[in-house]
Amino acid sequence: MTLAFAAGGVYEAFLPILEVWYWLLALLYQLTGLDLINPEYTFMYRAILVGLCVGVIAPLIGTFLVHRQLALIGDALAHTAFAGVAVGLFLNAVLELSVSPYLTAVVVAVIAALLIELISEATDAYNDVSMAIVLSTGFALGTVLISLNAGGLAVGINQYLFGNLSTVSAENAVIMLGLFSVIVGTVALTRNQLLYVTFDETAAAVAGLPVAWYNRIMVMLTALVVVGAMQIMGVILVAAMLVVPVAGATQVSRSFSESLLVSIVLAELAVLLGIGISYYAGATAGGVIVLVAVGIYVLSVFAGKVRQTGAPDETRELDTISQD
Repeated sequence: MTLAFAAGGVYEAFLPILEVWYWLLALLYQLTGLDLINPEYTFMYRAILVGLCVGVIAPLIGTFLVHRQLALIGDALAHTAFAGVAVGLFLNAVLELSVSPYLTAVVVAVIAALLIELISEATDAYNDVSMAIVLSTGFALGTVLISLNAGGLAVGINQYLFGNLSTVSAENAVIMLGLFSVIVGTVALTRNQLLYVTFDETAAAVAGLPVAWYNRIMVMLTALVVVGAMQIMGVILVAAMLVVPVAGATQVSRSFSESLLVSIVLAELAVLLGIGISYYAGATAGGVIVLVAVGIYVLSVFAGKVRQTGAPDETRELDTISQD
């Protein structure tokens, strides 16, 4: 009931933004005549909006993760988000609730993100060990809940596993806008601290920063990105958007900020091309977007090699951290 109430509040707050988005794309359709944004297919309006948001927040968080060698945490949290979806579908089927599975996925993924950090802190184990434990537990929980009520759950689970443009509802688009605001706002407020912890955790601790809390903030933001991107990417492919555009950007960038901006541009390019190709070809959007992103990565590697050949003494710069 609390989740449903919260969803209602978020929906009312962001609904005007969604209506303005509809109006803008309808106007663009009148100017261009693109069938992709035909007003009769408003589900594409919502899919494009969610895709554009993913193109910003995934590389925004992924840049920090890749530089901290935590690229695989997206996979771990995607599997726990799958468990969260199964929990939501199970509660709706058994208790006859009407809670969005994406909201239960947010809750479960955030709890799993904190567990990854707590296991590492309590056992001194490497992060990949705690990620493997949480990944296995999440996927096991999801499969058990599905098996307990296979008739009701198996029907709708494919859209969460593989993503689907046509299933992005207005409610889910509004949830994405809410997640987008939280993620971008948090990174804007804590950018210097996160950058410090990313490149020199020991020095950050000596300087008095609560490193453990900033690590927890980072994994929770990652969980929110995973759940948001899951709508069109699916659980299986969602981690790719956290890593592939960032990997491409590092090939052609000379600083952290430049890498961040370039990765967002590459991600948006992959999302828009992927959605367009999948719409006209009738293919799964998540898979097409990842393939386009990988193609862009290959071109970035080639461009990076050409750049190094032309300027062999060029060195990369670490960003400065401004004083608050």
